[in-house]
Amino acid sequence: MIFCQNFKKDIDFMHEKQLRIRYIRVLEKFFTRTVSLLKLENFDKNLFKERTVKNYEDIKKVKSVELNSQYLSQLIAFINKTLQYAENSSETFENERNTLLKEANLLQKEKKRNTYKKDKHKRAKFDDGY
Repeated sequence: MIFCQNFKKDIDFMHEKQLRIRYIRVLEKFFTRTVSLLKLENFDKNLFKERTVKNYEDIKKVKSVELNSQYLSQLIAFINKTLQYAENSSETFENERNTLLKEANLLQKEKKRNTYKKDKHKRAKFDDGY
């Protein structure tokens, strides 16, 4: 009977992990779609607003999960700012667009900063004098 209880805990843990991964993927999908719209040469404010609302619908379909990493909290802040700008923006949208592009760039740098690169020859670098 103990095996069944532990098995159920493992299933619940996997379910939580799947929900977290799904939520993160939806957030990153929103981010990449938004950035690609902002980088278009023939940027259209109305198209941006329309697609932002459509992309936000995907986020609303997924159950939100608490995220603790700095990158993911910045990602959520970027999404909130994007939605705010889509709702309330200036006539030209140029300042908002530049702000969002700058923040997107900083967010991408934060994500790349957290990637781990293994040092291949760390033993060769260590010399203790013997």
